[in-house]
Amino acid sequence: MRESKYYKIKIAVPVKYADKIRKAINDAGGSRQGSYDFSSGSYLAMGRFRPLKGARPFIGKKGRIERVREEVIEVLCHKDKLKGVIAAIKKVHPYEEPAIDIIKRYEI
Repeated sequence: MRESKYYKIKIAVPVKYADKIRKAINDAGGSRQGSYDFSSGSYLAMGRFRPLKGARPFIGKKGRIERVREEVIEVLCHKDKLKGVIAAIKKVHPYEEPAIDIIKRYEI
């Protein structure tokens, strides 16, 4: 087993913003595999959070637990494109503090 040149990025976003996130990732050089671009997988999830004092929530009210229908998007990203792709996600993601998983991959 050896380290891959690719990382997996996993990001949850309100459903109506999913295509905007996918486009930002692709435009920044992520979600490309061989002769394909816009390569991704996704599934629906229910996000939950409670904005605290000092928060500027995009959705919901401070002090109240919110539930949001989200799409979780997973893409591969070459290590040389990782910083730019993360910056692109943060630029268009509607949440004040998006949770972005960056997962190291290994080749078998």
